[in-house]
Amino acid sequence: MAFSSGNDSGGPMASINVTPLVDVMLVLLIIFMITAPLMTHKIKVNLPEADLDNKEGKVEVTPITLAVLQDGTLYWDDEPISKALLESRLSVEAQKTPQPQINVRGDQTTKYRIVQEVVQTAQSQGMRKVGFVATPQRQ
Repeated sequence: MAFSSGNDSGGPMASINVTPLVDVMLVLLIIFMITAPLMTHKIKVNLPEADLDNKEGKVEVTPITLAVLQDGTLYWDDEPISKALLESRLSVEAQKTPQPQINVRGDQTTKYRIVQEVVQTAQSQGMRKVGFVATPQRQ
């Protein structure tokens, strides 16, 4: 298999023939120019418009803060509460729509086991949004 450069030196040809590449690219360009307008949707649909400024349907729900002290004393929004009353109030709050968020604040010296019991009580009563409140670190 011999390659010839077309001159009398007999060396290999060092240039690439780009004509087939240009032909293929032009054919692809023509195909895309023809098919691109056909890909747009021709069916007219009247979509409903959302009224995002309407606040009548939204109900602001204030979160409930549960404070847990080191000795296990519980506070519902700064009011003392017993564990039995806590369970009944949480089950009532779990039935509301939308459900309020429960923020659990533990004292700095409170054992995690006590906070865990409060969180498990809230979850067992059906509360889905249970979070923790902490103070940011000082730098």
